Amino acid sequence: MRVFVAGASGAIGEPLIAELLKQGHSVVGMTTSEARAGNLVRQGAEAVIVDAFDAAAVDAALRQSKAEAVIDELTSLPKEQSDMPKYAEGDRKLRLEGGGNLFHAAIANGVRRYLQQSSGFFLKAAEGRLADESAPLDMNASPSVAASARTYTELEMRLFSSSAIEGVALRYGFFYGPKTWYHPGEAAANMIMRQQNPVVGKGEGVSSFVHIDDAAIATVAALTADPGIYNLVDDDPSPQAVWLPAFAKFLGAPAPPHMTEDEVKAIAGEDIVYYATKLSGASNAKAKQALAWKPRRLEWLSA
Repeated sequence: MRVFVAGASGAIGEPLIAELLKQGHSVVGMTTSEARAGNLVRQGAEAVIVDAFDAAAVDAALRQSKAEAVIDELTSLPKEQSDMPKYAEGDRKLRLEGGGNLFHAAIANGVRRYLQQSSGFFLKAAEGRLADESAPLDMNASPSVAASARTYTELEMRLFSSSAIEGVALRYGFFYGPKTWYHPGEAAANMIMRQQNPVVGKGEGVSSFVHIDDAAIATVAALTADPGIYNLVDDDPSPQAVWLPAFAKFLGAPAPPHMTEDEVKAIAGEDIVYYATKLSGASNAKAKQALAWKPRRLEWLSA
């Protein structure tokens, strides 16, 4: 299949391009950097240097690519988690406006299928249950989480707004593995080494992770699966009180401190408390069956 990948040099870009090529697909990667374009070519893909906000250039690139499918992995995220507030508005604009240019160009140029990055960690499930694909994103959460949930909801609404294209929403869990925040030497791991990420209250918020390579494998499988929504998360949705100490041990870090919800809210705000105490884990049952997908066990729980 001829596949156009936007955001081809982001966290999932390199393993996704590699998996597409491994499975015999022909790939065109879109990036804004000449250096990153060179990396794509060295991987074996074609590369186009295009600004997603330039609608005419996006349309021309997609038309010239003769793509049958588009994978939208457009993001603008910082290297350090602490910088996320500075990046949030730009990230939202890129996903909605830049991604909107890509989506409309895909329809205009007869692309058959559109895969959209979405979120598997801001879902709202019934208490004590994992969120399946029918679960909405939690737009009544803490301020920044609610804003992200609204963005992802808008992306999914756009994706399924036209009968002219087959939409696939990829609700990824928290990425871990090389070049992600949850990897030794990277942002989240460094915070844990410095004991800057406490267990909050009872640490009951359930996080769903997915290894970046497993996410790439599932994404490629979704090119030929039924349209719809897929939760791409691993088999180990875990409360913060479980996964955080295990990750610290995996890193060789001191055990994380414990703090009350009020203490953390006063220091770091409502969003940090929400992550630690309110997140709903996600079910991967649909993806495992429909995509014949076998994600690995969460690395630090199996260490």
